[in-house]
Amino acid sequence: MRKAVYPGSFDPATNGHLDIITRSAKLVDKLVVAVLDNTSKVPLFSVEERVEQLKEITKHLPNVEVMSFSGLTVDFAKSINSNIIIRGLRGVTDFSYEFQMALTNRSLDNEIETLFVSADTQYLFFSSSIVKELLSFDGNIKNMVPKVVEEALYKKIKTRG
Repeated sequence: MRKAVYPGSFDPATNGHLDIITRSAKLVDKLVVAVLDNTSKVPLFSVEERVEQLKEITKHLPNVEVMSFSGLTVDFAKSINSNIIIRGLRGVTDFSYEFQMALTNRSLDNEIETLFVSADTQYLFFSSSIVKELLSFDGNIKNMVPKVVEEALYKKIKTRG
């Protein structure tokens, strides 16, 4: 069985993330969307909230599972018997960083393969950071995030405001 890991912070999950998840799920038997619990960052959403949001927006994909992890992606991949890491690319800047990470992961475990999936052109221009910035200035984010995430973002902003 081909099992892949698509790791990320997903804070928040965007339509670009969902596009990569949907397309990657067609390439493997099982896709684990792995939500990183990065203690060095202060996320907008808790790990549990991000996991629940991703479960909701991927529930139509039967071969997708959402889990959280901390530590090295390579170690997580090994712990679930996967040797494939999926990484999404929006452009040259992403490629430079992701290529470096792929080489690092391969140096840690030469059984690990990284598959790069380019974002659909309609998602090339935004990221989770841009979504949060637009939201902070009351910008329109409707085309950038799934409805459940949009609702959670507005609710989160109201409780912080």
